[in-house]
Parts: sequence; C-alpha cells; structure tokens
Amino acid sequence: MELILLSGGSGKRLWPLSNDSRSKQFLKVLPGDKELESMVQRVWKQLQSTHLSNSTVIATSKSQVDMIQSQLGYEVPLIIEPERRDTFPAIALAATYLYSVKNIDLNEVVAVLPVDPYVETGFFEKIKDLDSALRSVNADLALIGASPTYPSSKYGYIVPAHSGKEDIVEVKSFKEKPSESEAEQLIQENALWNCGVFAFKLEYLISLLKEKNLPIDYHVLLERYSELEKISFDYAVVEKAKNIIALPYYGTWKDLGTWNTLTEEMGNNVIGKGILCDESVNTHLVNELDVPVTVIGLDNAIVAASPDGILVSDKLSSPKIKEILTGFEQRPMYEERRWGWYKVLEHTKFDEGNEVLTKRICVNAGSNLSYQKHYARSEVWTIIKGEGYFALEDKIVNVKSGDVLVIPVESKHGIKAVTELEFIEVQTGDQLIEEDIVRIFMTWEEVEEHCNVTTNSK
Repeated sequence: MELILLSGGSGKRLWPLSNDSRSKQFLKVLPGDKELESMVQRVWKQLQSTHLSNSTVIATSKSQVDMIQSQLGYEVPLIIEPERRDTFPAIALAATYLYSVKNIDLNEVVAVLPVDPYVETGFFEKIKDLDSALRSVNADLALIGASPTYPSSKYGYIVPAHSGKEDIVEVKSFKEKPSESEAEQLIQENALWNCGVFAFKLEYLISLLKEKNLPIDYHVLLERYSELEKISFDYAVVEKAKNIIALPYYGTWKDLGTWNTLTEEMGNNVIGKGILCDESVNTHLVNELDVPVTVIGLDNAIVAASPDGILVSDKLSSPKIKEILTGFEQRPMYEERRWGWYKVLEHTKFDEGNEVLTKRICVNAGSNLSYQKHYARSEVWTIIKGEGYFALEDKIVNVKSGDVLVIPVESKHGIKAVTELEFIEVQTGDQLIEEDIVRIFMTWEEVEEHCNVTTNSK
C-alpha cells in the first residue's frame, strides 16, 4: 500500500497562530515525548511506529516546504504543487508521481489522508485494512468512518446503505455538516463521521485522468498544472464513484481545526510568557510574543497572541474568526524555515513610496541561508547572537555578535551559522516582498567552492 498525506490550507480558524505559511498542522501545542509537538510531527511518528512512513509521500504547496522540512527533516518525500488548486489536482499529481516516477504497479492500493487528524495509533492499523477490504468487494473507493461520540454539526457523515453494524459498510450517501437534530437521526442510522480518508487502486485514478485527457506522466502534469480545474477530490471523484465502501473505526478521532477542539488536547493551559489566574476555569493562553500576558477571571476562553495578532474569544465562539477575517489580508509576521525562523518586528510604508521592514532572524547552528540577491531592496544585518560565516560578493568572512553587515541592492550574499545565530535585518526599498529573491546556491559547500574564503578557519 502507498500513502499520500495531504498538507494544505491556511487554518484561519486558528488565527493568529496560523497563517498562509504556517497552517494548523505546524503549531507545536500538543504533548509529545519530551517537548510540545505539532500535528504533523505526531502523525509522522504514528506512521513510523506502524511501518507506513517508508511508503508515504506528502503532497503540499511551495509555501509549506520549509516548515515540513524544519519539523520532519529533509528525507521526507514531498510532492510540491506549483500553486494551490484544491485536493483533486494535488492527489492527481501525487498519483502520477507514484505511477511514472516511482513505478508503482497499477494494481497497488493508494490511501489518501489529511496530515492533521488527532487519532490513536490504531487508526493507522485500520488504514492497512483498506487494502484487503477494497480488493475483497472490488470497490471503486474505500473510506474510513469514525463512530460518532455525539451529534456534531461540524463534521460530514457517511450514510450506510444498511442500518446494521458491519465490518465493511456499503455507502449509500454523504451528508455534509447537518444540524444537530439531523446528526442525531443519522447516528440512529449508524452513520459515521467522514475522516477524509480515501483508498483506491492506482489504476482507478490513472484511468480517470486518461478519461479527462490529462497527462499521466508526472513531469508533464507538473508543467500543465495551472490548466487543472480547481476542484475537490470529493466533487471530482467521490460523488461520481459507483461502488463505495467504508470501514468503521471505533477509536478516538478528532479534527483539531478550531480553538475549542484544539485546546481539549493541548499539553498545557499556558504556553509562552504569561500568567493564567486560578479563577479562570477551562481557559487557555498561548503567547508567542516577548511581552507577558496575564488573564484574570475569564472562563472557557482562548487567549492567543503572535506577531500576526491577538485573539481573545469565548471557545465556543472562536470558529467565527474565519468569517470575521474574510477580506483581511496581511503578510505572515512569523515563519519557520528549513534553516530556522523569522519574526517581522515592524513594517512601515512611507507616503513617498519607500518601505522599511525590520525582522529578527534566527539561523540554527550548522544551517545556512541561500546565496542570493534582491533587485528591489538593500539590507543591513546586525548580528546580536552567535557566530558564523558571511558571504558577500564572492568573499567569505567570519562574523560574530556586534558586527554590522551592509548589503547593497543586487549584491550576492548569504550566511552560515556556526553556533545558533540571530540578527536584526532592516530592509529598505520600494517593494519589500518575499518573492524578490534570486537564489544562486542553496548549500554552503557550493558557496565555499565559488567564493574566496578570507579567513583560515572553517
């Protein structure tokens, strides 16, 4: 069996910690073995423990690559969308990779699942059962449905063809986010929560791509990706499938997509710098800022602070944040990258057209920024912690705390941290955007081969 993990979305219901580059699956708020971990780290450990990780690829967007590599390492196989086009194009691209690059047999079963379910490890043992179940009844699709624990209006439901409990359920229809009274009736009919897991033989999807006159070669489809219709896998495939089965799962399954569900599983009531007074019952504080936050006398609330903003909300009302933020656009103020992280400290646009952007940047020991240049901005870096090597216009020098580095427009530059390195970056220009970057070399070995090292130490 081959697995495709879908990692996408912006997770705006978990604003201000989540943004367009740091989706909900990357928030390190869940209890781990030694420290807090993210949803994607938890799921990957479960895949490893059930011996499924070696046959798993992650389908994601360009904006999430650095975050995934920062949290899971560089060895995790990624299928990278050139642009976001919903779940059917993402799954199609991954399927063509399995077929034309990895040379997986067309008779092999492929399971697709989201990267962020909160489940017990037994859930992944149930995923293994999809292979034999799909083959035993020769179904088009096999799903997993969790046994509902309460009549939720937040989840979709799989409606069975028969009311009795069975190991393999024939699917009659689907009901998306019913009212609580409708959900109660569905539960009486043994309906299941839809976990967003799909399994099919690779041949099924490759044949579908042929019917749609779409390329089945990964590299060709990658080039034509922008031509694909923006459509979900549910609409493009599931609704048109004739023979669908589902396997009931009776363990814990949660979608931690809102603050009121996420806080039920968080490792601590207080994460970050702050005080939560005793009279605040069932309240959680998550603070990523350097200023302390104190919460007094608020019950059943979430208080979340990050460089992107501050949220104070009753937990039950917190899902409304997605609608409230509709039309509100701003650049991500905090990002994790493969080499470390950065925070935006200030961004000012002046009437005459120029801008100033100030960041605090941390490069992990042994990591490096790419050797790069910018066309629309100059930069000044002030080293505030650690030491490393700085490359400017093909020359490398040692740098340490207290050094000030001036980088003119279009100058080639990069930096490598020997110890954990932090610096304040001040950008000045008329268009300060992340896209204004030309990467010349990615590895420091390439930089050293190309540049003149003006110090004896390495």
